[in-house]
Amino acid sequence: MTSQRVVVGIDGSENSKQALRWAVDHARRIGGTVDAVTVWEVPLSIIVVPTAEEQDYADHATEVLQAVLDDVVGPESDVPISAHIEEGRAARVLARVAEDADLLVVGSHGRGELPGMHLGTVATYLVHHAPCPVVVLRSG
Repeated sequence: MTSQRVVVGIDGSENSKQALRWAVDHARRIGGTVDAVTVWEVPLSIIVVPTAEEQDYADHATEVLQAVLDDVVGPESDVPISAHIEEGRAARVLARVAEDADLLVVGSHGRGELPGMHLGTVATYLVHHAPCPVVVLRSG
C-alpha cells in the first residue's frame, strides 16, 4: 500500500502556514506524506525596472519556504515532508505538481511575501482545475 501524498502550497503568508499545519495534521492522521511547494515567477515589471535578477527570486522563494517549514514544523517532523521550489504561474504549477497527489491544500487570499502569489486567485483556479480534491483554508 502506498502512502497518501498531500501537496500544500506555501507563499509565506499566515494562511499558507495554516495550510501547512492542516496538511501535516491530516497526513499524520492518514499515514501520509507532505510535499510543501513554493512557486516563484519573475514579475513582468522586471523588464521595465530591473530590480533583481532571476536567481534572486529563486533564492527568496527558497528562504520563504524554509522559514515557513522551520516556523510550522521545526527541524524534525513525525510526518515525512519534502520541500520543492518551482518556477512558473502558481496555479498551473500547483495543479501539475498535484497530478498524482491524493489531496491539494492551499490558503485563501494569501498575499504573501512573493510577488504574484495571491492564493485567492490560485485557490479559485485550483478548485476548478486541480486533478485531485482541494482543501482551501480561509483565515478566521
